[in-house]
Amino acid sequence: MKNTFKILALGDIVGPRAVEYLSKNLWKIRKKYSLDMVVANGENSAEPNGIDKTSAKAIFDSGVDVITTGNHVFRKASVFTYLDDEDFVLRPLNFPTECPGHGDSIIKINGYKILVLNVLGQAYLDTASSPFEAIEKALQKNEGEYDFCVLDIHAEATGEKKAIAYNFADKIAFAFGTHTHVQTNDATILDGKCAYITDLGMCGSVDSILGVKKEAVIYKLKTKMLSKFDFAEGQIEINGVIAEIDLNTFKPVGCEIIKIKGEL
Repeated sequence: MKNTFKILALGDIVGPRAVEYLSKNLWKIRKKYSLDMVVANGENSAEPNGIDKTSAKAIFDSGVDVITTGNHVFRKASVFTYLDDEDFVLRPLNFPTECPGHGDSIIKINGYKILVLNVLGQAYLDTASSPFEAIEKALQKNEGEYDFCVLDIHAEATGEKKAIAYNFADKIAFAFGTHTHVQTNDATILDGKCAYITDLGMCGSVDSILGVKKEAVIYKLKTKMLSKFDFAEGQIEINGVIAEIDLNTFKPVGCEIIKIKGEL
């Protein structure tokens, strides 16, 4: 009988080609690493941006169990009803309660109940309420209903992500940052209690800037003019972290960065 539970968290999925790559390869990756669960940020998965029912379904079919999002989640009005109806596509907890969807969900896998939370940072992003207060309320609301908790901190500022993770290290087994699309080199276990990385990176084109065509980003930065950010072509790479959770203590015993490109 297994005594650990392995979770792969994938960075922001950028565009339909990244979704297609996952569709072809993720089940192989799950088998290779003996994964019990996969969570991925899907807020950039649809064309030309955001997430919709079609891209979400394709992500689920590829082998992802829970989809988190961030500041782009409401780019497509067509997704609003879907967010209300789908238990395992999350939007940030700390958006106003009037917004479609929800930011917490409990998924049952292999007899264990995992609480997944999603929050948005406040620094350099559209104003949301306190992520600290939102997480605390969600933990209280779900108290006694889950075995361990996983948290996506969708934020710009590295210090804010780490502050949130440290603040809840006693209560959350795996906290990871998303949003910047650049994988950080700090996968660790905070205080021996919480698996953590500041940013998972992305699932998108290697030959790009943040998954979109280089020329468009450079043009905008040089000229300050509007520029259409088309998804880049070329080889896809997926970035993420595998956290291993002890099933006796529900504390992490491993936190390992992964980078995969090419067909498996």
